[in-house]
Amino acid sequence: MKITLNGEPHTVEENTSIAGLLGELNIPLAKVAVERNLAIVPRSTFDTMILTPDDRIEIVRFIGGG
Repeated sequence: MKITLNGEPHTVEENTSIAGLLGELNIPLAKVAVERNLAIVPRSTFDTMILTPDDRIEIVRFIGGG
């Protein structure tokens, strides 16, 4: 199934959740924000939010620094 991930075409298996996508990309859930089709996805729904064809996903990682 095709989605757009951070502006680039990306293919995922059907029934992939946001958490599954992050796991596939080796991105820890703790320091990340996800937007799906211009709406912020609550972290509490990462496991249950299933991707659909043509979803536009933006992933932002938080980086500490000083």
